[in-house]
Amino acid sequence: MDYQDWIAPEYYNLTSEMDRHDPNKLALKWLNAAGDYEEITYGKLIQQANQLANGMRELGLRQGDRVLVMVPRRITAYVIYLACLKQGLAIIPSSEMLRAKDLSYRLQHSEARAVIACANGITEVDQINEDLPNLAYRIAAFETRDSAPSHWQILDELIEDKPLSFETVRTHRDDMAILAYTSGTTGNPKGVVHRHGWGYAHLRITNPWLDIHQDDLVWATAAPGWQKWIWSPFVSVLGSGATGFVYDGGFQPNRYLELIQQYQIEVLCCTPTEYRLMAKSMNLSNFNLTSLRSAVSAGEPLNQEVIHSFQQAHQITIRDGYGQTESTLLIGALKDAPFRLGSMGRSISPGLVEVIDAEGNVLPPGEVGDIAVHRNMPALFETYYKDPQKKEANIHGDYFITGDRASKDAEGYFWFEGRGDDIIISSGYTIGPFEVEDALMKHPAVKECAAVASPDEIRGHVVKAFIVLKEHIDGSDELVRELQNHVKHLTAPYKYPRKIEFVDDLPKTSSGKIRRIELREQEKRNADNGNI
Repeated sequence: MDYQDWIAPEYYNLTSEMDRHDPNKLALKWLNAAGDYEEITYGKLIQQANQLANGMRELGLRQGDRVLVMVPRRITAYVIYLACLKQGLAIIPSSEMLRAKDLSYRLQHSEARAVIACANGITEVDQINEDLPNLAYRIAAFETRDSAPSHWQILDELIEDKPLSFETVRTHRDDMAILAYTSGTTGNPKGVVHRHGWGYAHLRITNPWLDIHQDDLVWATAAPGWQKWIWSPFVSVLGSGATGFVYDGGFQPNRYLELIQQYQIEVLCCTPTEYRLMAKSMNLSNFNLTSLRSAVSAGEPLNQEVIHSFQQAHQITIRDGYGQTESTLLIGALKDAPFRLGSMGRSISPGLVEVIDAEGNVLPPGEVGDIAVHRNMPALFETYYKDPQKKEANIHGDYFITGDRASKDAEGYFWFEGRGDDIIISSGYTIGPFEVEDALMKHPAVKECAAVASPDEIRGHVVKAFIVLKEHIDGSDELVRELQNHVKHLTAPYKYPRKIEFVDDLPKTSSGKIRRIELREQEKRNADNGNI
């Protein structure tokens, strides 16, 4: 196991990977659903980022400050991330779907000094009732002075007339670059701290999987606000000097296939749900996808039949990849390795990722255990913000436990078995049961509840809630819809329970703790028997 090539220079800022490219090279091609098109070169992108960095410094932001960023798929999203990182600010990536409650926790916990948001985010931030004593600056993206509330700064005004050059702050490789929040099983989201050195390691680790060349047009479909956007559309594309394709529109299978054909996409990185729906398209074989040289999938396991569909229609093999918010790519079907259908692939480096037992011992081939990454891996996160003990609790021997289980065969291929905890992964979204249950318990009809993963053909899994109602309240289809809308209102809508079952009681331990594992296994048995 040799990972020395993944360790960044002592003083390193990950934007140096973007600064070094030909300024005349196209960095991004942007298209929206209405057909509006924009493009920008590396030179112009860096200049705009420099202007914004100058504007934010003039405003009062300083190295080490945390900034929550909540913007859509726009070129300005790249400008914002580059400007923050150049100035040594730590970015809190936040989905546009987050609600006031979600944002309040992130802003309070991180002690963020600034928030950058567009219209929906502005509304949600202004609905926060809790005190935000550290939040000094509210910056409106894509708004004008006439449309933004008077207490919000305008992003374009921070850029306007500012110098085109900016001396990037001298950051240490261990300085915080990203503070990403990921769902927990029993409480609020965890703040995952990634250093600037993470970006250096990530770019070099993922290259044998993504297989991006400088002359490629790369479409990675993740949206800003997710660690996967930082992984691929941001660091991997711009760090490789390729051109990124950005589509700011809703997912429609035929439209995606049409865009791959029209723009001659060479590298494609999609979620399994997107691939599943494209594979189900009756017109899959009618599109010309010969430009595609590399197609990868990440977020959750991809169905074998989907891989078959693309192989038969276009001789394209979609290569699976596995990682998590706390790291980077850990296991994958790498470009030059023999392909094993149904496997997760191999470790990115021999011995770096293993299957271990509860004591941290590496298990022999064929035995199921915890997927774990060596604690010294340079792209492993630094800590959980304000809760370092939580990381230590997940370290067994020399390995950090990912929360997933698998076996590994004699040739080093991993075979996924399932989650080892209660986290729900649906369409690539990571959802903690606590967040769903907490929202449901605020409804006056709910006495008790439990949220678990339920198998789904398209989304992999969906959230299912088992609910015990208060006395004299009967379950109904109308109440199901009311509860679903209630959750959507209180927290990000992707977390709402797509399935609800009313029950008389919930399985519990002798100490009264809900046994979600029994409900989860019940759902799996029902799916295996064709009852879902």
